[in-house]
Amino acid sequence: MATRAILRAFRDRSITSRVASNYRLLSTLVLAEHEGGSVKASSVSAVEAAKYLSEDNSVSILLAGSGPSLQEAAEHAASCHPSVSQVLLSDSEKLKYPLAEPWARLVHLVQKKGSYSHIIAASGSFGKNILPRAAALLDVSPVTDVTEISGSNQFVRPIYAGNALCTVQYTGSNPCMLTIRSTSFPVAPSDNARSSAAPILQVDLSTFGEEGMEKSRYIKQSSQDTERPDLGNARVVVTGGRGLKNAENFKMIEKLAEKLGAAVGATRAAVDAGFVPNELQVGQTGKIVAPELYIAFGVSGAIQHLAGMRDSKVIVAVNKDSDAPIFQVADYGLVGDLFEVIPELLQKLPEEK
Repeated sequence: MATRAILRAFRDRSITSRVASNYRLLSTLVLAEHEGGSVKASSVSAVEAAKYLSEDNSVSILLAGSGPSLQEAAEHAASCHPSVSQVLLSDSEKLKYPLAEPWARLVHLVQKKGSYSHIIAASGSFGKNILPRAAALLDVSPVTDVTEISGSNQFVRPIYAGNALCTVQYTGSNPCMLTIRSTSFPVAPSDNARSSAAPILQVDLSTFGEEGMEKSRYIKQSSQDTERPDLGNARVVVTGGRGLKNAENFKMIEKLAEKLGAAVGATRAAVDAGFVPNELQVGQTGKIVAPELYIAFGVSGAIQHLAGMRDSKVIVAVNKDSDAPIFQVADYGLVGDLFEVIPELLQKLPEEK
């Protein structure tokens, strides 16, 4: 009996030791999106999320593209967060545009060489496009839209359009692949720097083939020529809904946003009606935002829209329907006619300095 107890204790200690060893050897690859020579804020939030996997977590940032802006982005990535251990640079014309096929093959190549325990991307169009295909190549199932990380294999994600939260425990093989909501992992200004830049390493692309890359091709990129803040990262967002009735009336929202130095958002109904472009849609099928102040004009408060803005710090709603669901989540509400309220605000608010 004593011998059996000693053997059991030794076996349990051995298992504990292996688990602890695996915990210490966590390593994370962050798929980073860049533009204009800098890493996007959402990708920096993905690095921030990697901190919660383990205290001893080696974080590598993967950048791909071509041209001088890629090198500038790599230099920015090397000093964008103290958790970054190294930057992996993939400089190739094949990776000039963030298409799913070449990027997925790149992730597969880098994973085979680096054997990372986790791969993370922000839950935007970039990450949602690339990660599922890369996961298929690696034969794993990704965990999407993570809002909280409780450990190396336990995550929280919203379900039912954000009306419920689900705790997920990943039990599959490595790598564990995640997309995270950047609004749930904000980077404090004091954390957004490091004393010395991380090393920048070139990825060996000698075995990088072109198989399957012909399935999609880049045509063009279009964006609004505006000086307003980016919708995903703005401190203040002013959103208009179907209550504005047409595109001409929606210009009042844009004028108000200019006075407040805010970004412009829209509901799916307003986008579908052609008031504004798709890129301004806030909601489950649009952008997820969490500004310090969110002002909604003529927004009814459909479930899919609330899923994209309910984490805002302060929500103000203006609607002529006192029973509109938006008032249930609003911190402040005003029942009134938009066509009286907005002109009065435009008249009384001072110009942004």
